[in-house]
This record gives sequence, C-alpha cells and structure tokens, in this order.
Amino acid sequence: MMAVMDKFILITVLISLSHVCESAFTFASTYEDHMVLQKGPRGAVVWGKSTKLGDTVHVSLNGHEVAHANVTHDEYGGLMWIVKVVMNTNNYGPYNLTALSSLGELTLHDVMFGDVWVCSGQSNMVFPLLWLVNATEEYEDASNYANVRVFREPFHQSNVSLEDYRPYLPWSRPTEHSLKSFSAVCWLFGKRLSSQFQYPIGLMETNVGGTRIESWSSPEALSACPSTRRVTGHSTLWNGMVTPLLRNTIYGAIWYQGEANIHKPNLYSCQFPAMIADWRHKFSAASQHTTSPNFPFGFVQLAANRNVSATTGFPSLRWAQTADYGTVPNAKMPNTFMAVAMDLPDFDSPHGNIHPRFKHDVASRLALSALGVAYHQSGLEYQGPYPSDYHVTGHSLNIEYNHGRTPIRLTVNATRTGVGAEFEVCCSVHHCPNTYRHWKSAPITSHDVSSVTLDTSTCGNVALSAVRYAWRESPCEFKQCAVYGRDTDLPAPTFYHSFHG
Repeated sequence: MMAVMDKFILITVLISLSHVCESAFTFASTYEDHMVLQKGPRGAVVWGKSTKLGDTVHVSLNGHEVAHANVTHDEYGGLMWIVKVVMNTNNYGPYNLTALSSLGELTLHDVMFGDVWVCSGQSNMVFPLLWLVNATEEYEDASNYANVRVFREPFHQSNVSLEDYRPYLPWSRPTEHSLKSFSAVCWLFGKRLSSQFQYPIGLMETNVGGTRIESWSSPEALSACPSTRRVTGHSTLWNGMVTPLLRNTIYGAIWYQGEANIHKPNLYSCQFPAMIADWRHKFSAASQHTTSPNFPFGFVQLAANRNVSATTGFPSLRWAQTADYGTVPNAKMPNTFMAVAMDLPDFDSPHGNIHPRFKHDVASRLALSALGVAYHQSGLEYQGPYPSDYHVTGHSLNIEYNHGRTPIRLTVNATRTGVGAEFEVCCSVHHCPNTYRHWKSAPITSHDVSSVTLDTSTCGNVALSAVRYAWRESPCEFKQCAVYGRDTDLPAPTFYHSFHG
C-alpha cells in the first residue's frame, strides 16, 4: 500500500513540476495556433513570459531564426521577452513560429501574416452571427475564407491594468463552432477585406453589451474631458479587455457603441476623439511602435431605434460621434472612417429594435469606407453626400452637396412635409441649439444632380438661423431617407448647420 502511495505522490510531483516548467517559459495568451500576425515593414511584436532574467530567446519561422531578445523586467513586476518579426514578402503563410530558450521550446502552428483588426463596442458589435437571418449560409460560406482568423476576449472588468488574460475564443479558423457567437459586424467586415485583398485578416473581438464609453477609456483619456464625472466602473473594461491586447501589433480598429451614452452627447463629442487618440498612443507605445501611432479607426454611426419621431438622444449622439463635424475624417478625428446606419431600422427585430439585423449593410458600408481611408484607394466614393455650400435667397435655401462632384439621388419620401420631413429649419435671431423646440418642416421644392432647394417660408419675417437633416431617432423607413449618392446608394448622414457661425 505504501509503495502505491509513494508512486502516486511521485506522479503528482512530476505532473506539478511539468506544469511549473511549462509556465516558466510561455507565449502571451493572445499568441496561439492559427493566429494572424501583422504583416508589413514595421514588423509584428511577439512576446511572452519567462522566469529567467537575462536568458536569450530565439524566435524562428519554419526553422529560420528571424529575431532574438533577452528576458527583461516588465512594467507589471514580472519578467518578459519581446521581439519584432518582420514579414515583407507576399508569402503570408502558414508558418510554424518557434521560440527557443534555455527553459524550453515553444511552437505555434498555422501562423499567418496579414492585417489585424480589433473590433470593440457594445451590444451591436456583440450581435453574433447566430442572430443573422442567413446564419446558416454564413457558416457554410466560411470555408471560402479560411484565412480570416477570429479571436475573442472574455468579459472581464478590472480596477487595475492587466498585462495578459486567457481568451474566451482562442485564435481559430472560421467554422460554425467558432463563428456562432462571434461578432457579425466584425466577421462580415473582415470577409469583405479578405475578398478585396486576398491575404489573411485577423479579427480580435473585445466588446460587452450595454457599456458606456467611459468603461473603455483609460484614466488619461477621461481626463482629457474635464466634465467627465468619475464614477465606479470607469476604465474597468479598458483595464480588463483592452490592455491585454496592447502589445499585439494591429492595423486598425472598428467600433460600434454609443447607445449607452445618448443622454450626454455633448460630453461624448469630447470623449470619443479622446479615446481614439489614447488608444492609438497606447497601442503604438506598447507594441514598440509596430502599431501605427495614427492607425485607422472606423465606427458605425448609431442605427435607427424605436419607430418614433424623437429628436433627442440618438440624433444628437450621431452628431457627437463625428465630434460635431457631421462627417469624418475631420480635424478632431483624423484617419477615421464611418458607416451611416440610421436608414436601416428593424422595428420587428426579435432581439429588440435597438439591435437591427441588417449587419451585412453595416459591414459593407464600413468596409467600403475603410478602403477609402484605411487603405487609401483613390477615386473611391466611400461615403454618402454631405453639404458643402448653403445659399439663402428670399424664402429659399439651396444646399449643394460635395461641391457638385457627387451626383445625388432623392427617394420618393424626399418631398414629405410635417413631422416626418427630414429637412427642418429654425427661425430665430439667436443661435438655435438642437434641443430648441421650434424647428419647422422645410420641404424640397426642387433639386438637380448635386443640390436641393428648400422652402423656408415658414420663417416668415424671422431670420433663418439653422438647418438640419434627418434629426430623428429613426428618420426613415428601410433605405428610404431623402438623399443618397446616385452611384453608390450610400445615405447622406445627418447634419446640422448654423447660419450664426
């Protein structure tokens, strides 16, 4: 009996020792089989942990050494190793990536090089493929996109920054199993990029439903907007679900969030640009500047919600998402791109009308915008028409779009008047805020290929103070807002223009 017990104890000790040895030298948790590393001349960071200070770690691809580094102290009080792997050829993989030190040898299999995107936000970014009306078709089609790889962070809040954290979904090839609970917008966005470029795309999902931007912002980002009132919960998702990704080299990020912040749009117009700037700085610094300090950042402007004509909340937040410019990129939000979604209501969505199912349109618009901004494709019309000039003559207001360079198309609903009218004017000798109650319908009296003319006679003898467009929680039926690009079918975004400066 004692011999059996001694043997059991010996086996237990050996197993424990094997775990110690295994954990003494590791890759970080975001580095796994099937992953995508960022391609390009800046290189991609590969890092991990060790227990032996000063030890040399050699990193190789398919047996050829590409980098080495010594184990050093990190800012979290532990020991780490970190290298840059540069892949400039068009051979995107697959590779075996091996790290070798005196403590052992580690190998990742089926590693690809391509573009890596982070997908973040709240419930409309969480919205899984399972909820799509054509989910089965998407699962079957996934085999055609084997080089689009997916990764998902778990929900984890923390009051302190975390260096590393185990994923909810480790890096995976796209299958029904890996995609069912994966973000639909993130996946469909990646698919479209893959179809365009024919090289691997890595998608790193980190999102939580019902969350405010304050939770995703670092303390430094929040301090950039002094009116932000610090409360419990601020920065907890930044600490728990963003900082573990910071050392990963990425190409860009996409964001779908804002519904939880509709009650303070004026604050959001400061917080959102501040968060973007802070993410850029911290991703770049943590990745040894292999991530661009001005990486492209895309977002979805809030979609339609309830079937009501409310003029507060959602429309004001859409405006705030552009830092009150109405369109991006702009001076406060450089290298950003946007998908307009206010014309995609889904009042019968089984997941609530705040969660429209038309994610294919959202992802398609976002990917098109990314081609124009993030990938610098010239001559591409990637956003809907936006006003460039306003001319007031008597009781008429002419609005020109894109300096006449982009043909426009008006829908059958464009000539509506009354509560449902999408063009409205404010008549006052003073500045008209968007919260001002006395906005009046301004019907379209004529239009040509690049402009519309509005009837402003409702102002009478009072000066025209401001004009706005589609300033409603849900401004139109499905793809039936008033103005679209004739050749692109992209909707004109909501706008507000004051004639008082």
